Amino acid sequence: MTISDLSLFQALKSKMHWHQTRQGVLAENVANADTPGYRGKDLEAFSFETALKARTTGLETSRTSARHLQASMVRESGSAKADPRDGYEVTPDANSVVLEEQMMKVTENQMDYQTVASLYTKGLGLIRTALSRGG
Repeated sequence: MTISDLSLFQALKSKMHWHQTRQGVLAENVANADTPGYRGKDLEAFSFETALKARTTGLETSRTSARHLQASMVRESGSAKADPRDGYEVTPDANSVVLEEQMMKVTENQMDYQTVASLYTKGLGLIRTALSRGG
């Protein structure tokens, strides 16, 4: 079992992946801000409860020699889904993208990603400290 197999670290990795996916969705909204009739998109809010309950699916490799690398082809079964709600105002060109709102969401998303990445790094640091003092 590796450290990344711990449920807390899996949930943090899922959250970081969600933020990466959301960044792409928001960038698409900004890129289509002048497209007539374009409807802005966003992702469903991330839920740590759902992420902790999610199971992984895939193939695990077995190590038959000490010289073999340990690896896995496991991926999370859950994926990011678009939020079907349409709570955007309509701009004069009949699309629902307001650049100011999108840029605020981009900034918020970046700050949240940095917070989660910092938590992940701090958690790894705590485990390293505990392991180095335990011996």
